[in-house]
Amino acid sequence: MPQNEYIEKAIKTHGRQFDHAERTRKREARSVHKKSQVAQKIHGFKAKLLNKKRHNEKIQMKKTIKMHEERNNKHKAEQPVQEGAVPTYLLDRENQSRAKVLSNMIKQKRKEKAGKWQVPLPKVRGMDEAEVFKVQTSGKRNHKSWKRVVTKATFVGEGFTRKPPKYERFIRPMALRYKKAHVTHPELGATFCLPILGVKKNPSSPMFTQLGVMTKGTVIEVNVSELGLVTQAGKVVWGKYAQITNNPENDGCINAVLLV
Repeated sequence: MPQNEYIEKAIKTHGRQFDHAERTRKREARSVHKKSQVAQKIHGFKAKLLNKKRHNEKIQMKKTIKMHEERNNKHKAEQPVQEGAVPTYLLDRENQSRAKVLSNMIKQKRKEKAGKWQVPLPKVRGMDEAEVFKVQTSGKRNHKSWKRVVTKATFVGEGFTRKPPKYERFIRPMALRYKKAHVTHPELGATFCLPILGVKKNPSSPMFTQLGVMTKGTVIEVNVSELGLVTQAGKVVWGKYAQITNNPENDGCINAVLLV
């Protein structure tokens, strides 16, 4: 790796901060106001360059919006030349065919996909960070309060080793770690105890997803190789998604419904 790419090297070695996604999103949301302030203050030749750049960006944005708009697109029908005479009243007419724009097809596919992956619990109560994390004070004089203990059920994966206590920011207690879930197949009407492969999405926060926090409404991936499910191509399905339907920290187990 080149000498000056130390940031990329650090990211590859240690990963990003847990709240990186949230901070990036907020930075992008604030950037509009920042650009506006700069545009109001700037003057002279720099103002001309900036206005030209902004003008090009707006044109590009309008083109994109226009491209995705739902409308009918008229075009000439590509038909072979007819043999014989054409009636006089048809001479000045051209056969037109209507075709929906490509974006309609994309939207339809999205709708189908959304319907296909409809979850059993579409709305769940959001979890606050204060509710999930408990402040852990350390050090002789209790000045260091940057450690957090996770109070909800978690999944850490195979071969997980804790960091040394000096460097551990988030503590996931052993008593609240789960490896298996009681997954109900909605069509078969049967429940199976299946191993958890990972946490796909926690709706409360991307940070909870990264930490493997499992609360009500979280989508997890489970190993369904025992069920003998097969794809259309004849391959055995290994992992499938399921949504948690109970509060694991209260019940002491994970109940979920398979997303078929």
